Amino acid sequence: MFYYIRNTLEETGKLDFSRGNAPFAAVLTSAEWLESKDQFDMGIEMDMDLSLIHSTKAEVNYDSLTGTFSIPDRKHLSAPTTKFAFALDEKGIVFIDDSGFVQKMISNITASKRWTMPSLERFLYDFLEQIVAQDQSLLEQYDKELDEIESGILEGEVTNPSHRVSRLRSDLRDLRIHYEQLLDLGQELEENENNFFQKENIRYFHLFTQRVTRLHDLTNSLREFSIQIRDLYQSQLDVKQNRIMTLLTIISSIFMPLTLIAGWYGMNFKYMPELEYKAAYPVTIVVSVIIVIVSLVFFKKKKWL
Repeated sequence: MFYYIRNTLEETGKLDFSRGNAPFAAVLTSAEWLESKDQFDMGIEMDMDLSLIHSTKAEVNYDSLTGTFSIPDRKHLSAPTTKFAFALDEKGIVFIDDSGFVQKMISNITASKRWTMPSLERFLYDFLEQIVAQDQSLLEQYDKELDEIESGILEGEVTNPSHRVSRLRSDLRDLRIHYEQLLDLGQELEENENNFFQKENIRYFHLFTQRVTRLHDLTNSLREFSIQIRDLYQSQLDVKQNRIMTLLTIISSIFMPLTLIAGWYGMNFKYMPELEYKAAYPVTIVVSVIIVIVSLVFFKKKKWL
């Protein structure tokens, strides 16, 4: 598919590379790129194996700027990423994509964007914005979920949030890496080493890098929050264990003198006078009850219970 970047994206069946024409955007499969790459005259040899793409990046060549995209699925961040490549010069940009992702993005731009001052830079800005368009609300959902986990831990309703927190932390890590790569890409575009872009339009790339920086910072904050929640859960476990140990210690302290009495009078020595008394048994019971009551009062007064 070929498009001219005018007040909107205008689809065309064939590109005219004559001087003075509007910049273009082309979406080709890897097979179509191999067949038609010479007509774009970008001075590069890109035999694209899209399966080998692992990151989002840009590389400056003598007559062109080339790069790759690796876009995580926002609904399933652990799923395989969407991969495609691009090549651009001052005349326009070519996307090499077998997934249909780029065509979907361009369809969204065609349906929603009209430009008073169309340019290749403005198109690239809107394309990059499409990639992160829903990320603010996605991060807000993560923030809300982490808040719910934290509240559940404090209220004792969440028994083991480790799996959920680990999943969120992993997703946030993937997003952070993605934003770092987008930042590198935006800065490479902003550098404009080959002077493909008009200087007055470089601001679009600066706006994009600023937005991604904010998303990156928010992602870092949420990841640190997830670590704090893990520590909070561990501290809550420690508190519960301390309470159990305190209770066991109190029980042991109460029954220790009773154990002593039972052991003492369980020896049954021949000349133990208490064994001959009729009141010895009830007296022992009363003494044991008094010891328990005094111990409980003591522990309560010390606020150990």
